Amino acid sequence: MRLWGDLDDGAADRLRRLLDAHPGVVRLHLTSDGGLVDEGTAIGELVAERGLVTYVPDYCVSACTLAFVRGRERLIMEDSRLGFHAPYEPGAFGAMIPVDASEERGRYLAAGLEPAFVDQALATPSRDIWIPDAARLRAAGAVTRVVGPGDLPDSTLDDDDSLAGARAAVIRAVDLLAPLASRRPGALDGIAARYRNSYRQGRSESDGLDLIRAEAVGAMRAAFVGADDATLADLGRLVLDAMAASGGEETCRAIGRDGDLVTAAEALPDRQGGRARMRDLLDRALAGPAPLVASSVAPPPLLASASSLHASGCAAMRHRLSGILSRGDALRLREALLGRTARRLEASALPGEP
Repeated sequence: MRLWGDLDDGAADRLRRLLDAHPGVVRLHLTSDGGLVDEGTAIGELVAERGLVTYVPDYCVSACTLAFVRGRERLIMEDSRLGFHAPYEPGAFGAMIPVDASEERGRYLAAGLEPAFVDQALATPSRDIWIPDAARLRAAGAVTRVVGPGDLPDSTLDDDDSLAGARAAVIRAVDLLAPLASRRPGALDGIAARYRNSYRQGRSESDGLDLIRAEAVGAMRAAFVGADDATLADLGRLVLDAMAASGGEETCRAIGRDGDLVTAAEALPDRQGGRARMRDLLDRALAGPAPLVASSVAPPPLLASASSLHASGCAAMRHRLSGILSRGDALRLREALLGRTARRLEASALPGEP
């Protein structure tokens, strides 16, 4: 089983449900930049409880390592990256507030890691990352074995790299795209073909999954170009709820500034039904004819300039979107949700607004 992406709220519960449904799983592949310490710890408990082997084919950073070190065996490739640093809590404007690391220290030591290694890992400032080489990881007891690139196939296309196999992999990676299979099969096939090309070019699975996610954002926004005003209004309310529930500036800005509708659906907790609401809205949007201007809503580059990151804070974007919704301004709402980079929420203030 593969766990890929941020360890956000509910990740451990989702993994538990999958493991319950697939009791034959013996190995967990981890590719993650980290996330919530509590989720990393809970996933580690699941790993230990089920006696799973953990494997990092690419990278596992920050809270992800708390899950990795609980593996019955802990496997990497020679060029895999395990990244460590001191724990922190997010503060305003991207600040990282240091917190007591005694719990993380205890978890690493209980997993059998060398005390000097743990000291260095947790002495690394939160804004930095320490990536020891494979020899150091083995000497410290963090890793039990280094495997070759062909020993443990990791890609979802290793067994079937046909277009149908790639299409199924795309829907597994972002299940919100499932409605495209019947309504916009050409769009889904395009994403699948580009993912398959990435695989055949030898790019890592994490690169391929990043590609799927970026393509999914573009496809979803393209679908909403042809949506009626009522559907767009409901989408605006979902986006507003998602920004409020996002729990941090970075995620909120990805939703409001970058138009990341995948993150918007994921940001809402299960009780608010973010995925179900988004699927319903997509079904409504896809019921109409395919728009002729889909290419105009492709997402912006994932790496924005430093100045644009601070151009508009989460609270300001939420205020603007709330105002547009309350006024029933359908044109401005369409521009805010689906327009080009220069016309997103941070640029959609009416004259006189802050």
